Amino acid sequence: MVYVDDIVLTGSSDHDMADVVLQLHKKFALKDMGELNFFLGIEVQRTTQGLLLSQKKYVSELLQKAGMVGATPTPTPMVSTPKLVTSDGSPQLVDAHLYRSVVGMLQYVCITRPELSFSVNKLSQFMNSPSETHWKAIKRVLRYLIGTMDYRRFLSTGQLELVCYSDADWASSVEDRRSTSGYVVFLGPNPIAWSSKKQPVVSRSSAEAEYRSLANCVAELLWLQQLLKEVGISSSKLPVIWCDNSAAVSVAENPTQNAKMKHVEIDHQFVREKIHAGLLQVNFIPSEQQIADVLTKPITPKMFSAFRHALGVLSLNELKTQKSIS
Repeated sequence: MVYVDDIVLTGSSDHDMADVVLQLHKKFALKDMGELNFFLGIEVQRTTQGLLLSQKKYVSELLQKAGMVGATPTPTPMVSTPKLVTSDGSPQLVDAHLYRSVVGMLQYVCITRPELSFSVNKLSQFMNSPSETHWKAIKRVLRYLIGTMDYRRFLSTGQLELVCYSDADWASSVEDRRSTSGYVVFLGPNPIAWSSKKQPVVSRSSAEAEYRSLANCVAELLWLQQLLKEVGISSSKLPVIWCDNSAAVSVAENPTQNAKMKHVEIDHQFVREKIHAGLLQVNFIPSEQQIADVLTKPITPKMFSAFRHALGVLSLNELKTQKSIS
């Protein structure tokens, strides 16, 4: 991985990595910084059971930029009501540039804080003409970060199996009734890819919205499988996608065309083809166990905390309880 003049090397052979460094030295002036501990604003700490990733310094700079240092913490980044809309009558924000800048920084924070993805994606939909209401919503996200400054993303060791969770919030936009898709892909115990975004078209049923999200998840899974294969990582177990909509699961497994889903035939055929080729399977999961829920809608503090933990974002106390810090 190369970014301007920053390079991270990883591999199973110290000899091979040393040879890469030697070859690079022949062409470029390099300084070996030793074991990875900081990269592009991300702090990395090695523990006895894995890696801890944090952007505490970056978040502190973000809070300073937004004038939110010392604000009162809040347990979740977004509330379910009232729903954000383009215009609710509140005054336009005087400094729209600050809004855009803060949203951009929050998007980068999502690298180590995936539980923020839904909130940040929602706020990014109002970049063109943000209002005081939208700025208030941003401040809530920042207040959430204040209360979780010491949280880390924990990458632990485990079996290299691909497991996915796919979800959708049907017709969640009160302005155009488009739905929100969300999915997360785990490699073993660790999330390696996730997404939260507004669907490009209106879905006529919850099953249709879920199926569109499922198709996006399948596409991401297949790409990741190919990437992992190229770096020598494979699993004998079939990847599983968990979906909490029984109708969508039934459509995915059904070998016949469903008339109600004819207008989403491309997504239908795409998912079904991969299932019948034996590349993956789609199973039902109850909503209370659907981790991707945190990527599609605001949820209760209790559920938010549980799903945040499932995404590997842990407090120092949780990490100590797991005896993860050496």
